[in-house]
Amino acid sequence: MKSRVKIFDTTLRDGEQAPGCSMNLKEKIEVARRLELLKVDIIEAGFAISSPGDYESVSSVSEIIKDCSVASLARCSEKDIDAAYEALKKAVSPRIHIFIATSPIHMQYKLRMTPEQVLEKTAVMVRYAKKLCPDVEFSAEDATRSEPEFLARVVKTAISCGANVINIPDTVGYTTPGEMRSIIERLILDVPECEGIELSVHCHNDLGMATANSLAGVLGGARQVECTVNGLGERAGNAPLEEIVMAMRTRPDIYNADSAVDSTKIYSASKTVFGVIGRTAPLNKPIIGANAFAHEAGIHQHGVLANRKTYEIMTPESVGISSNRMILGKHSGKHAFDDALKQLGYNLSSDELSSCFDRFKVLCDKKKTVSDRDIEALVRNRDSETCHRYILKGFSVHAGCQEAATAVITLEKDGKTFEEVALGNGPVDAAFKAVDKIINPPEYSFENYVIQSVSEGKDSLGEVLTTLRIGEHLFTGRGLSTDVIEASIEAYVLTQNNLLEYHERQGGKINV
Repeated sequence: MKSRVKIFDTTLRDGEQAPGCSMNLKEKIEVARRLELLKVDIIEAGFAISSPGDYESVSSVSEIIKDCSVASLARCSEKDIDAAYEALKKAVSPRIHIFIATSPIHMQYKLRMTPEQVLEKTAVMVRYAKKLCPDVEFSAEDATRSEPEFLARVVKTAISCGANVINIPDTVGYTTPGEMRSIIERLILDVPECEGIELSVHCHNDLGMATANSLAGVLGGARQVECTVNGLGERAGNAPLEEIVMAMRTRPDIYNADSAVDSTKIYSASKTVFGVIGRTAPLNKPIIGANAFAHEAGIHQHGVLANRKTYEIMTPESVGISSNRMILGKHSGKHAFDDALKQLGYNLSSDELSSCFDRFKVLCDKKKTVSDRDIEALVRNRDSETCHRYILKGFSVHAGCQEAATAVITLEKDGKTFEEVALGNGPVDAAFKAVDKIINPPEYSFENYVIQSVSEGKDSLGEVLTTLRIGEHLFTGRGLSTDVIEASIEAYVLTQNNLLEYHERQGGKINV
């Protein structure tokens, strides 16, 4: 019988800490709902004490999510634990996740504490957390660089004081698969109390071994893996959820373990997270990259045509990638559209449904076939519908190889119309300059511009992501259209709206 491995997703905490991956509250809730549909076991919603925004995120996710546990990170501090507890109060199944460093270098230079002081702090804080919440996870930060004997003492102490989950983090991505398996196996031998609790691993990808190390932990006896969608996280990131789940499912002969994750929801969850942070998957990204199921070499194509298993160890459908399963058209009604959305995992409000359906009808007049990918793109880009600042009302661009591009942009705000013209090094540059003339934003740097096709065919929707930076703050926006110039302008206007909204909240000041 296969063992059950719990999936602890920390996309909203560790993933969101990665530079350029910050999310606002609405985006965090959208991702949390995707994780719930994925059927992860635990969602780490944030680090409640770290900021008012994180506290609000943990509290809001706790209130909304019903089908999995919600956790908040906390240092070994009463204030941290109190904040976590308060933020988690509305959760159906709350978990307080506390941590303290246990490696010599961290204890000496970061904590400035002796090993005995760390042991004492562990005991006191685990007991304190346990009084507030029955589900307490303890993490020994930098465990893989800790002395094995001391690590065993800390784990024994945490368990004796009430921790029911013990996490062994490879905080700096230092360990190797053989070593990680050995660490888990040794803990099970050295600390008999481990038999009654769950051992967990949390691996970073600094040496490119996060997935391998996590799976090695499973082989050693760990029954929880901490990971993130798309492998987001500090520095080089965390173990990617999609790789952990599909490795166990594809090789049950090796791992004899599986998760409860609905793998058919992996692709849509990945697209949602990438869309929220304004990024796209690398072409060769395992499981969800554009080339993951592509075959160009003749010998590969011949084999796949004869039997897909010759070169595909999993099917695209198993992770939710399919081609045009949903065939809707201009004669489809709102009920059929809503039913199709629910099959894709979207439950929209009445207003959101009406808005997306209207855009769907417009799209039907532009495209011969509307696929499920097109529908998902419409839903992902619904934020532009609720823009309460500048709205794109019209544009005209002219470009040629022997002359500068010209763009005329018309925006509307609060019922007033504004129009400007600008020259640029191409139609997109000219359009963006015309938008700037109207909006007059604070000084920024252009961080990222990504354009991608949503589906196949020359009439495919173009999805554009733009990212602007002011100091440490990043602002993103998305646009969607069969006209990539229109999509680019929509994305840019939405990005500027997000920037201006934040600028206004800060009283016209953004720290740079």
